[in-house]
Amino acid sequence: MGTTVITLAAAAYGGTAGLALPRAAYRLSVQPGEPWRARCPDGHPLRGWLGPAQCPRGSGATAPRYGPRARGAALLTAAVCAALAAAVGARPEAVVFVGLAPVPVLLGLVDRAVHRLPDVLTLPLAAACAALLGAAALLPGAAGSWRLALLGGLALGAAYLVLFLINPAGMGLGDVKLALALGVALGWYGWGVWVAGAFLGLLYGAVYGLGLLLSGRAARDQGFAFGPFMAAGTLTGVLLGGFGA
Repeated sequence: MGTTVITLAAAAYGGTAGLALPRAAYRLSVQPGEPWRARCPDGHPLRGWLGPAQCPRGSGATAPRYGPRARGAALLTAAVCAALAAAVGARPEAVVFVGLAPVPVLLGLVDRAVHRLPDVLTLPLAAACAALLGAAALLPGAAGSWRLALLGGLALGAAYLVLFLINPAGMGLGDVKLALALGVALGWYGWGVWVAGAFLGLLYGAVYGLGLLLSGRAARDQGFAFGPFMAAGTLTGVLLGGFGA
C-alpha cells in the first residue's frame, strides 16, 4: 500500500476520531476529586462519552454548544495522524502511533481546560503503547526496538519525576505519568530520537512560558498546561525517527 493511501486513510481516521473527542474532553475537564461531568451546563444529562459537546436539547444550529469545538479537534487529530502515517509509512508501528494518537490530543484538550492529565487516560495510554509496540516488534518490517522503547518510557518518566520533586509547583504528577507513554514512543526509534523529543517538549513549553511572561499575560509563578508541549515534542521526535528509519 502506497504512503499516499496510508496517509489519506490515517487522516480520515484522525478526523473521525477527532469529532468524537469534545464530549469526552468536557466530561473529563474537572478538578481533582470531583466526579466526571454527567450533565451539560444547562443541567441536561449527557449520553455517552463520545461525540460533539452539544446540549441534548435542541438540534442543529439551535443546540447550545460547550467545551472544545468538534471541527478544531477533528482537524488537529487528522493532521497529527496524517503526519505520523506519512513519516512512518507502511511499517507495523504506524498502526500503533496513528491508532493511539487521538488519546494525547484528548489529554491536551483536558489539560488546557483544567491543567490536569487524568490517570484514566495517561496510565492506560502508557500500557497500550508498550504492549502494542511489543506486538509490532514481532512483525516483519518493524523499524524500532521494543527494549529501547521500554527503557525510554522508564527514563522519561524518571526524568519528569525528578523535575516534579525539584519543582512541584511547575510540574504535576500527571506530566510524570504522561511521560511514561511518550518516552515509550520516543525510545522506539533509539536514544537520538528520545533525546530530541524530550528536549523539544521542554523547549516548546519554555518558549511558550517565556512568551506569556514577556506579553504580561502570566506572572512568573503562574502555571500553564504543559502536557500539549510534551506531546508536541514527542510528535516531532517520532516524525524525525519515522523519516530517518
